[in-house]
Amino acid sequence: MVFWWDPMYFVFALPALLLAMYAQWKVRAAYARYLREPNFRGISGVEAAEALLRGQGLDHISIEGTPGELTDHYDPRSKTLRLSPAVARSRSVAALSIVAHEVGHALQDAQGYVPLRIRSGLVPAVTVAAWVGPVLFFIGLLFGSPNLAWAGVLAFSAGAVFALVTLPVEFNASQRGLQLLRTYSLVDNRELAAAKSVLDAAALTYVAALAQTLSTLLYYIFLLGGFRRRD
Repeated sequence: MVFWWDPMYFVFALPALLLAMYAQWKVRAAYARYLREPNFRGISGVEAAEALLRGQGLDHISIEGTPGELTDHYDPRSKTLRLSPAVARSRSVAALSIVAHEVGHALQDAQGYVPLRIRSGLVPAVTVAAWVGPVLFFIGLLFGSPNLAWAGVLAFSAGAVFALVTLPVEFNASQRGLQLLRTYSLVDNRELAAAKSVLDAAALTYVAALAQTLSTLLYYIFLLGGFRRRD
């Protein structure tokens, strides 16, 4: 039987957990620092979003608010750019970097960027597999059914594929966003470096998410290996 206090779980999970904690600290530190730094153009996040979308011929994309902090995102289904209150109102470098990144996603959608399409297509499967996979896995172990446990591993691995596909989507959106800031002269060279710091920190959170998913997947496989040896 598998116990939640299994020390081997921490052998697999702890490095990824520490990376995730560091990534969250880094992104919040960069966000907080540059949210206090005004951009030289003096424009707010929502004004920047309107200018960038208009400049790229994406006037059909609506801009809405979303509650919370660092909850900004682009929804390809409804063609909506959603900005958190702080980013929408702020006239900071952080606000411009986050807006530019999300407009980068809108450009990916408009241009049919393949990794974004793949990620969007995986969402329904991953939503189900995220809870079905562990359930099948532990039921398989509990009742001595390696085939059922392996089915759980296979289902859970969909999350790893999703996290892996997310990396090029997010990195590319940041590259597009920085290019937009340069093209429309929304930041000077110093502010561009600051915007890159914010987006690089955010990108690390996606690397950490992949590491966490892979560590759990490897732990499941390790348990199944031990289960097979006992048989």
